Amino acid sequence: MRWTVHLDGGPRRVNHAAVCVCDLIYSFGGYCTGDDYRFNESIDVHVLNTQNLRWTLLPQKKDENGTVLKYPEVPFQRYGHTAVAYKEKIYMWGGRNDESLCNFLYCFDPKTLSWSRPNVTGVVPGARDGHSACVIGNYMYIFGGFVEEINEFSCDVHALNFETMEWRYVQTFGVPPSFRDFHAAEHTLGRMYIFGGRGDKHSPYHSQEEMYCPEIVYLDLKTKVWHRPSITGKVPVGRRSHSMCKLDNLKDLFRENIKVKFFSVIYNDLIYVFGGYNGLLDQHFNDLYTFDPKTNCWNLVKPHGKPPTPRRRQVGIVKDARLFLFGGTSPCPHAAVQEQTSLIDNNDTHVLDFKPRLKTLAILTVVEKRIDTTCLPKELRYEIKAMTQPNSISRPVNHAG
Repeated sequence: MRWTVHLDGGPRRVNHAAVCVCDLIYSFGGYCTGDDYRFNESIDVHVLNTQNLRWTLLPQKKDENGTVLKYPEVPFQRYGHTAVAYKEKIYMWGGRNDESLCNFLYCFDPKTLSWSRPNVTGVVPGARDGHSACVIGNYMYIFGGFVEEINEFSCDVHALNFETMEWRYVQTFGVPPSFRDFHAAEHTLGRMYIFGGRGDKHSPYHSQEEMYCPEIVYLDLKTKVWHRPSITGKVPVGRRSHSMCKLDNLKDLFRENIKVKFFSVIYNDLIYVFGGYNGLLDQHFNDLYTFDPKTNCWNLVKPHGKPPTPRRRQVGIVKDARLFLFGGTSPCPHAAVQEQTSLIDNNDTHVLDFKPRLKTLAILTVVEKRIDTTCLPKELRYEIKAMTQPNSISRPVNHAG
Protein backbone atom coordinates (compact mmCIF):
# COMPACT_ATOMS: atom_id res chain seq x y z
CA MET A 1 0.00 0.00 0.00
CA ARG A 2 1.59 3.27 -1.12
CA TRP A 3 0.72 6.90 -1.83
CA THR A 4 1.90 7.06 -5.44
CA VAL A 5 0.60 10.33 -6.89
CA HIS A 6 0.36 13.94 -5.71
CA LEU A 7 -0.71 16.41 -8.39
CA ASP A 8 -1.63 20.06 -7.91
CA GLY A 9 -3.84 22.08 -10.24
CA GLY A 10 -7.18 20.28 -9.92
CA PRO A 11 -10.48 21.92 -8.92
CA ARG A 12 -10.20 23.88 -5.68
CA ARG A 13 -13.25 22.57 -3.89
CA VAL A 14 -14.57 21.95 -0.36
CA ASN A 15 -17.63 19.91 0.70
CA HIS A 16 -18.16 18.69 -2.85
CA ALA A 17 -19.63 15.30 -3.81
CA ALA A 18 -18.26 12.79 -6.30
CA VAL A 19 -18.90 9.36 -7.76
CA CYS A 20 -17.13 7.04 -10.20
CA VAL A 21 -18.75 5.67 -13.38
CA CYS A 22 -16.57 3.45 -15.55
CA ASP A 23 -13.10 5.10 -15.60
CA LEU A 24 -14.30 8.62 -14.84
CA ILE A 25 -14.86 10.35 -11.51
CA TYR A 26 -17.52 13.07 -11.61
CA SER A 27 -17.22 15.80 -8.96
CA PHE A 28 -20.21 18.04 -8.34
CA GLY A 29 -20.20 21.50 -6.81
CA GLY A 30 -18.66 22.34 -3.47
CA TYR A 31 -17.35 25.76 -2.58
CA CYS A 32 -14.15 27.76 -2.46
CA THR A 33 -13.48 30.29 0.31
CA GLY A 34 -14.13 33.85 -0.81
CA ASP A 35 -16.63 33.03 -3.56
CA ASP A 36 -20.26 34.17 -3.38
CA TYR A 37 -22.81 31.36 -2.94
CA ARG A 38 -25.96 33.38 -2.35
CA PHE A 39 -27.33 33.02 -5.85
CA ASN A 40 -28.69 30.04 -7.76
CA GLU A 41 -25.89 29.70 -10.29
CA SER A 42 -25.71 26.38 -12.14
CA ILE A 43 -23.63 23.70 -10.46
CA ASP A 44 -20.25 22.93 -12.00
CA VAL A 45 -19.11 19.41 -12.87
CA HIS A 46 -15.43 18.45 -12.96
CA VAL A 47 -14.35 15.07 -14.35
CA LEU A 48 -11.19 13.16 -13.45
CA ASN A 49 -9.94 10.54 -15.90
CA THR A 50 -8.52 7.81 -13.64
CA GLN A 51 -6.28 6.56 -16.46
CA ASN A 52 -4.38 9.75 -17.33
CA LEU A 53 -5.15 11.67 -14.09
CA ARG A 54 -6.34 14.76 -15.98
CA TRP A 55 -9.26 16.99 -14.91
CA THR A 56 -11.88 18.44 -17.26
CA LEU A 57 -14.60 21.03 -16.57
CA LEU A 58 -17.81 20.10 -18.38
CA PRO A 59 -19.59 22.83 -20.38
CA GLN A 60 -22.82 24.18 -18.93
CA LYS A 61 -25.99 22.89 -20.56
CA LYS A 62 -28.02 25.31 -22.69
CA ASP A 63 -31.58 25.36 -24.01
CA GLU A 64 -32.56 25.44 -27.70
CA ASN A 65 -32.00 29.21 -27.73
CA GLY A 66 -28.45 28.92 -26.45
CA THR A 67 -29.28 30.20 -22.96
CA VAL A 68 -27.54 28.51 -20.05
CA LEU A 69 -30.02 26.42 -18.08
CA LYS A 70 -30.72 27.61 -14.54
CA TYR A 71 -32.28 26.20 -11.39
CA PRO A 72 -34.64 24.36 -11.10
CA GLU A 73 -33.97 22.76 -14.52
CA VAL A 74 -30.43 22.05 -13.30
CA PRO A 75 -29.12 22.02 -9.71
CA PHE A 76 -27.81 25.25 -8.25
CA GLN A 77 -24.21 25.39 -7.05
CA ARG A 78 -24.15 23.83 -3.59
CA TYR A 79 -22.18 22.16 -0.83
CA GLY A 80 -22.93 19.48 1.77
CA HIS A 81 -24.88 17.38 -0.78
CA THR A 82 -24.51 13.71 -1.73
CA ALA A 83 -24.08 11.87 -5.03
CA VAL A 84 -24.47 8.15 -5.74
CA ALA A 85 -24.33 5.95 -8.84
CA TYR A 86 -27.07 3.52 -9.88
CA LYS A 87 -27.05 1.68 -13.22
CA GLU A 88 -24.47 4.09 -14.68
CA LYS A 89 -26.49 7.18 -13.84
CA ILE A 90 -25.72 9.59 -11.02
CA TYR A 91 -28.26 10.82 -8.49
CA MET A 92 -27.66 13.94 -6.43
CA TRP A 93 -29.70 14.99 -3.44
CA GLY A 94 -29.66 17.65 -0.72
CA GLY A 95 -27.11 20.33 -0.03
CA ARG A 96 -27.28 24.10 0.17
CA ASN A 97 -25.86 27.43 -0.88
CA ASP A 98 -25.55 30.43 1.44
CA GLU A 99 -29.26 31.25 1.12
CA SER A 100 -31.26 28.03 0.93
CA LEU A 101 -31.32 24.24 0.97
CA CYS A 102 -32.70 21.80 -1.60
CA ASN A 103 -34.51 18.46 -1.42
CA PHE A 104 -35.08 17.92 -5.15
CA LEU A 105 -33.69 14.72 -6.62
CA TYR A 106 -31.53 15.29 -9.70
CA CYS A 107 -30.22 12.71 -12.16
CA PHE A 108 -27.05 13.24 -14.20
CA ASP A 109 -26.50 11.08 -17.28
CA PRO A 110 -22.75 10.66 -18.01
CA LYS A 111 -23.52 9.56 -21.59
CA THR A 112 -25.42 12.72 -22.57
CA LEU A 113 -23.91 15.02 -19.89
CA SER A 114 -27.43 16.21 -19.14
CA TRP A 115 -29.52 16.77 -16.01
CA SER A 116 -33.08 15.68 -15.32
CA ARG A 117 -35.46 15.78 -12.36
CA PRO A 118 -37.11 12.37 -11.90
CA ASN A 119 -40.70 12.42 -10.71
CA VAL A 120 -40.77 11.06 -7.18
CA THR A 121 -43.58 10.01 -4.86
CA GLY A 122 -43.86 9.23 -1.18
CA VAL A 123 -42.59 11.15 1.82
CA VAL A 124 -39.65 13.28 0.66
CA PRO A 125 -37.07 13.97 3.42
CA GLY A 126 -36.76 17.54 4.63
CA ALA A 127 -34.08 19.62 2.90
CA ARG A 128 -30.71 19.24 4.60
CA ASP A 129 -26.95 19.25 4.23
CA GLY A 130 -24.20 17.21 5.85
CA HIS A 131 -26.16 13.96 5.51
CA SER A 132 -24.86 10.68 4.09
CA ALA A 133 -26.13 8.53 1.23
CA CYS A 134 -25.29 5.03 0.05
CA VAL A 135 -26.82 2.59 -2.43
CA ILE A 136 -27.73 -0.90 -1.27
CA GLY A 137 -29.60 -3.03 -3.76
CA ASN A 138 -32.03 -0.77 -5.60
CA TYR A 139 -32.36 1.66 -2.69
CA MET A 140 -30.56 4.86 -1.76
CA TYR A 141 -30.45 5.27 2.02
CA ILE A 142 -30.17 8.76 3.52
CA PHE A 143 -29.06 9.23 7.13
CA GLY A 144 -28.68 12.26 9.38
CA GLY A 145 -27.67 15.76 8.37
CA PHE A 146 -28.81 19.19 9.54
CA VAL A 147 -32.42 20.06 8.69
CA GLU A 148 -32.62 23.84 8.55
CA GLU A 149 -36.44 24.03 8.35
CA ILE A 150 -36.63 22.81 11.97
CA ASN A 151 -33.08 23.95 12.85
CA GLU A 152 -32.14 20.52 14.16
CA PHE A 153 -29.66 17.71 13.62
CA SER A 154 -31.18 14.48 12.35
CA CYS A 155 -30.72 10.77 13.05
CA ASP A 156 -33.49 9.58 10.73
CA VAL A 157 -33.22 7.08 7.89
CA HIS A 158 -35.00 7.60 4.57
CA ALA A 159 -34.92 5.36 1.51
CA LEU A 160 -35.53 6.01 -2.18
CA ASN A 161 -36.50 3.04 -4.35
CA PHE A 162 -34.81 3.66 -7.69
CA GLU A 163 -37.16 1.26 -9.50
CA THR A 164 -40.35 3.00 -8.38
CA MET A 165 -38.87 6.42 -7.47
CA GLU A 166 -40.75 6.34 -4.18
CA TRP A 167 -39.39 7.88 -0.99
CA ARG A 168 -40.26 6.38 2.37
CA TYR A 169 -39.33 6.95 5.97
CA VAL A 170 -37.56 3.88 7.37
CA GLN A 171 -38.77 2.78 10.79
CA THR A 172 -35.74 1.48 12.70
CA PHE A 173 -35.37 -0.27 16.03
CA GLY A 174 -32.81 -0.08 18.78
CA VAL A 175 -30.81 3.03 19.65
CA PRO A 176 -29.77 4.95 16.50
CA PRO A 177 -26.52 6.90 16.17
CA SER A 178 -26.74 10.26 17.91
CA PHE A 179 -28.03 13.30 16.00
CA ARG A 180 -25.25 14.46 13.68
CA ASP A 181 -24.06 15.93 10.40
CA PHE A 182 -20.92 15.56 8.27
CA HIS A 183 -20.47 11.92 9.26
CA ALA A 184 -19.85 9.14 6.72
CA ALA A 185 -21.73 5.98 5.73
CA GLU A 186 -20.59 2.80 4.02
CA HIS A 187 -22.26 -0.53 3.38
CA THR A 188 -21.08 -4.13 3.53
CA LEU A 189 -22.47 -7.51 4.61
CA GLY A 190 -26.04 -6.20 4.33
CA ARG A 191 -25.35 -3.42 6.81
CA MET A 192 -25.05 0.37 6.68
CA TYR A 193 -22.17 1.56 8.88
CA ILE A 194 -22.12 5.08 10.31
CA PHE A 195 -18.97 6.67 11.70
CA GLY A 196 -18.02 10.15 12.87
CA GLY A 197 -19.85 13.41 12.46
CA ARG A 198 -20.62 16.48 14.52
CA GLY A 199 -23.34 16.43 17.15
CA ASP A 200 -24.34 18.74 19.99
CA LYS A 201 -24.63 18.33 23.74
CA HIS A 202 -28.19 19.60 23.41
CA SER A 203 -29.06 17.53 20.33
CA PRO A 204 -31.07 17.60 18.26
CA TYR A 205 -30.70 21.35 18.75
CA HIS A 206 -27.67 23.30 17.57
CA SER A 207 -26.27 25.21 20.56
CA GLN A 208 -22.61 25.43 19.41
CA GLU A 209 -21.56 22.90 22.09
CA GLU A 210 -20.15 20.34 19.70
CA MET A 211 -19.69 16.61 20.29
CA TYR A 212 -17.65 14.11 18.28
CA CYS A 213 -18.72 10.49 18.72
CA PRO A 214 -15.96 7.85 18.19
CA GLU A 215 -18.45 4.94 17.96
CA ILE A 216 -19.08 2.99 14.78
CA VAL A 217 -22.72 1.90 14.53
CA TYR A 218 -24.48 -0.17 11.90
CA LEU A 219 -28.04 -0.71 10.72
CA ASP A 220 -28.98 -4.27 9.77
CA LEU A 221 -30.99 -3.65 6.62
CA LYS A 222 -32.99 -6.88 6.94
CA THR A 223 -34.17 -6.39 10.51
CA LYS A 224 -33.84 -2.56 10.56
CA VAL A 225 -32.15 -2.85 13.97
CA TRP A 226 -29.26 -0.58 15.01
CA HIS A 227 -26.20 -2.33 16.52
CA ARG A 228 -23.16 -1.15 18.45
CA PRO A 229 -20.55 -3.88 18.07
CA SER A 230 -17.91 -4.56 20.73
CA ILE A 231 -14.78 -2.98 19.31
CA THR A 232 -11.11 -3.94 19.57
CA GLY A 233 -7.97 -2.30 18.22
CA LYS A 234 -6.96 1.34 17.99
CA VAL A 235 -10.13 3.43 17.72
CA PRO A 236 -9.89 6.70 15.72
CA VAL A 237 -10.54 9.97 17.48
CA GLY A 238 -14.08 11.24 16.81
CA ARG A 239 -14.14 13.49 13.75
CA ARG A 240 -16.26 15.03 11.01
CA SER A 241 -15.83 15.75 7.31
CA HIS A 242 -13.62 12.69 6.83
CA SER A 243 -13.54 10.18 3.96
CA MET A 244 -14.86 6.63 4.39
CA CYS A 245 -14.78 4.02 1.64
CA LYS A 246 -14.62 0.30 0.91
CA LEU A 247 -12.88 -1.85 -1.67
CA ASP A 248 -15.08 -4.14 -3.78
CA ASN A 249 -14.51 -7.24 -5.93
CA LEU A 250 -10.82 -7.56 -5.18
CA LYS A 251 -11.03 -11.33 -5.49
CA ASP A 252 -11.85 -10.79 -9.16
CA LEU A 253 -9.21 -8.10 -9.47
CA PHE A 254 -6.46 -10.36 -8.14
CA ARG A 255 -7.76 -13.71 -9.38
CA GLU A 256 -4.65 -14.29 -11.48
CA ASN A 257 -2.33 -13.60 -8.56
CA ILE A 258 -1.07 -16.73 -6.82
CA LYS A 259 -1.62 -14.94 -3.49
CA VAL A 260 -5.27 -14.18 -4.17
CA LYS A 261 -6.38 -15.47 -0.75
CA PHE A 262 -3.89 -13.23 1.01
CA PHE A 263 -5.14 -10.13 -0.77
CA SER A 264 -8.82 -10.93 -0.25
CA VAL A 265 -8.23 -11.37 3.49
CA ILE A 266 -6.21 -8.21 3.86
CA TYR A 267 -8.22 -5.89 1.64
CA ASN A 268 -11.67 -7.22 0.84
CA ASP A 269 -14.58 -5.93 2.95
CA LEU A 270 -12.40 -3.57 4.99
CA ILE A 271 -13.70 -0.05 5.56
CA TYR A 272 -11.12 2.75 5.26
CA VAL A 273 -11.30 6.09 7.07
CA PHE A 274 -9.02 9.00 6.15
CA GLY A 275 -8.57 12.46 7.64
CA GLY A 276 -11.26 14.73 9.06
CA TYR A 277 -11.44 17.31 11.82
CA ASN A 278 -12.21 17.45 15.55
CA GLY A 279 -13.46 20.88 16.60
CA LEU A 280 -12.94 20.28 20.33
CA LEU A 281 -9.26 19.54 19.69
CA ASP A 282 -9.09 22.00 16.78
CA GLN A 283 -7.15 19.30 14.95
CA HIS A 284 -7.12 18.18 11.33
CA PHE A 285 -6.05 14.62 10.55
CA ASN A 286 -4.31 12.77 7.75
CA ASP A 287 -4.29 9.37 9.39
CA LEU A 288 -5.63 6.22 7.73
CA TYR A 289 -7.60 3.58 9.62
CA THR A 290 -9.17 0.30 8.62
CA PHE A 291 -12.20 -1.26 10.22
CA ASP A 292 -12.90 -4.96 9.75
CA PRO A 293 -16.67 -5.57 10.04
CA LYS A 294 -16.08 -9.32 10.44
CA THR A 295 -13.88 -8.97 13.52
CA ASN A 296 -14.99 -5.46 14.63
CA CYS A 297 -11.34 -4.43 14.86
CA TRP A 298 -9.87 -0.99 14.12
CA ASN A 299 -6.31 -0.73 12.85
CA LEU A 300 -4.12 2.31 12.20
CA VAL A 301 -2.23 1.74 8.96
CA LYS A 302 0.72 3.68 7.59
CA PRO A 303 1.11 3.32 3.82
CA HIS A 304 4.45 3.94 2.17
CA GLY A 305 4.97 7.23 0.38
CA LYS A 306 4.10 10.78 1.32
CA PRO A 307 0.50 11.18 2.56
CA PRO A 308 -1.76 14.15 1.83
CA THR A 309 -1.60 17.05 4.28
CA PRO A 310 -4.06 16.93 7.21
CA ARG A 311 -7.49 17.98 5.94
CA ARG A 312 -11.28 17.81 6.13
CA ARG A 313 -14.13 18.17 3.62
CA GLN A 314 -12.23 16.28 0.94
CA VAL A 315 -13.61 13.51 -1.27
CA GLY A 316 -12.22 9.97 -1.46
CA ILE A 317 -13.34 7.63 -4.26
CA VAL A 318 -12.18 4.03 -4.77
CA LYS A 319 -11.68 2.75 -8.31
CA ASP A 320 -10.39 -0.82 -8.59
CA ALA A 321 -7.43 -1.00 -6.19
CA ARG A 322 -6.78 2.75 -5.95
CA LEU A 323 -8.17 5.50 -3.74
CA PHE A 324 -8.46 8.90 -5.45
CA LEU A 325 -8.55 11.73 -2.92
CA PHE A 326 -8.94 15.39 -3.84
CA GLY A 327 -9.79 18.81 -2.45
CA GLY A 328 -10.70 19.70 1.12
CA THR A 329 -9.50 22.24 3.67
CA SER A 330 -6.15 22.19 5.50
CA PRO A 331 -4.43 24.41 8.07
CA CYS A 332 -2.32 26.97 6.25
CA PRO A 333 1.30 25.74 6.49
CA HIS A 334 2.66 29.29 6.51
CA ALA A 335 0.41 30.66 9.25
CA ALA A 336 2.05 32.02 12.35
CA VAL A 337 1.62 30.11 15.62
CA GLN A 338 -0.97 32.61 16.84
CA GLU A 339 -2.90 32.20 13.58
CA GLN A 340 -3.44 28.45 13.60
CA THR A 341 -7.06 28.97 12.54
CA SER A 342 -5.90 30.11 9.07
CA LEU A 343 -7.09 27.58 6.50
CA ILE A 344 -6.43 26.90 2.84
CA ASP A 345 -8.69 25.20 0.29
CA ASN A 346 -6.79 22.49 -1.60
CA ASN A 347 -6.70 21.83 -5.34
CA ASP A 348 -4.54 18.72 -5.19
CA THR A 349 -5.20 15.12 -6.21
CA HIS A 350 -3.69 12.11 -4.43
CA VAL A 351 -3.71 8.41 -5.27
CA LEU A 352 -3.33 5.63 -2.72
CA ASP A 353 -2.50 2.38 -4.52
CA PHE A 354 -3.50 -0.65 -2.47
CA LYS A 355 -1.50 -2.98 -4.68
CA PRO A 356 1.03 -0.99 -6.73
CA ARG A 357 2.33 -2.75 -9.81
CA LEU A 358 6.04 -3.31 -10.31
CA LYS A 359 5.79 -0.81 -13.19
CA THR A 360 4.39 1.85 -10.84
CA LEU A 361 7.16 1.26 -8.30
CA ALA A 362 9.77 1.51 -11.07
CA ILE A 363 8.28 4.83 -12.24
CA LEU A 364 8.40 6.18 -8.68
CA THR A 365 12.07 5.19 -8.47
CA VAL A 366 12.82 6.91 -11.79
CA VAL A 367 11.17 10.11 -10.52
CA GLU A 368 12.77 9.98 -7.08
CA LYS A 369 16.27 9.34 -8.45
CA ARG A 370 15.78 11.84 -11.31
CA ILE A 371 16.86 9.28 -13.86
CA ASP A 372 17.05 10.40 -17.50
CA THR A 373 13.90 9.24 -19.30
CA THR A 374 14.80 10.12 -22.90
CA CYS A 375 15.75 6.51 -23.69
CA LEU A 376 12.46 5.11 -22.36
CA PRO A 377 9.55 4.10 -24.64
CA LYS A 378 7.09 6.88 -25.47
CA GLU A 379 4.24 5.14 -23.64
CA LEU A 380 6.26 4.94 -20.44
CA ARG A 381 7.35 8.57 -20.68
CA TYR A 382 3.69 9.53 -21.08
CA GLU A 383 2.80 7.57 -17.95
CA ILE A 384 5.57 9.27 -15.96
CA LYS A 385 4.36 12.67 -17.16
CA ALA A 386 0.77 11.88 -16.12
CA MET A 387 1.90 10.93 -12.61
CA THR A 388 4.14 13.96 -12.08
CA GLN A 389 2.99 16.93 -14.16
CA PRO A 390 0.57 19.32 -12.37
CA ASN A 391 -2.99 19.48 -13.68
CA SER A 392 -4.21 22.24 -15.93
CA ILE A 393 -7.98 21.87 -16.00
CA SER A 394 -9.32 21.46 -19.52
CA ARG A 395 -12.15 23.93 -19.92
CA PRO A 396 -14.95 24.06 -22.52
CA VAL A 397 -14.33 26.29 -25.52
CA ASN A 398 -16.43 29.44 -25.62
CA HIS A 399 -17.71 29.85 -29.18
CA ALA A 400 -19.46 33.15 -28.50
CA GLY A 401 -18.36 36.08 -30.58
